[in-house]
Amino acid sequence: MGTFKRVGAVLGLMVLTGCASAVKSQRLRADYATVDRQQVKRLAVVTQPFPQGQQYIGDLWSLIARQWLNQNRDYIVKANTSLPERRTDLTFQDQCVEGIEGVLWLDPTVKRVGDGAEVAVKAQLIRCRDGEEVWAAEAGGSWDSEDKKYVERKEQYVTELSKDVEPYVVPSYKLLVATLDTLPNPELNDADKDEKIDLGE
Repeated sequence: MGTFKRVGAVLGLMVLTGCASAVKSQRLRADYATVDRQQVKRLAVVTQPFPQGQQYIGDLWSLIARQWLNQNRDYIVKANTSLPERRTDLTFQDQCVEGIEGVLWLDPTVKRVGDGAEVAVKAQLIRCRDGEEVWAAEAGGSWDSEDKKYVERKEQYVTELSKDVEPYVVPSYKLLVATLDTLPNPELNDADKDEKIDLGE
């Protein structure tokens, strides 16, 4: 899938609440700065698949990713969804509707363990014009479901989604932030900046 700049196997190790989270690998197209930085700004987030019968986990992951990127990166994330089954077409052309230039695909593994959860993710940013990968990362870790710093955030997602997501909010959020933090920033022009402001996130 094109030429990539491969970065070291372990980018970082973060110790949070006594548990380890590692971004195990990430890669970025070698031509990102000259091509995709200006052309892949408007995204849709798709999470799939997820544990059988637990679409609320997919909904949670997609919502966290959309909101975090809109607040912490220069992407304009316009849509988020979760799909129940693994697709054979991983170019996500059906998600590449007018106004969407790329799809952030999140492929989660989630397991309740004790008072928390083990979570892992394979993530890819796929550009719409040709279905090619722009960026990818893999990460995993485990955290408790309770963290005083995340009380309000947990309440927000429980209110927006359902009580079912409660034990997964903190582990999912910490994993996704570590993973998405390795995404490069696109370059926005003035019209793009106005559009991002209009999103209201």
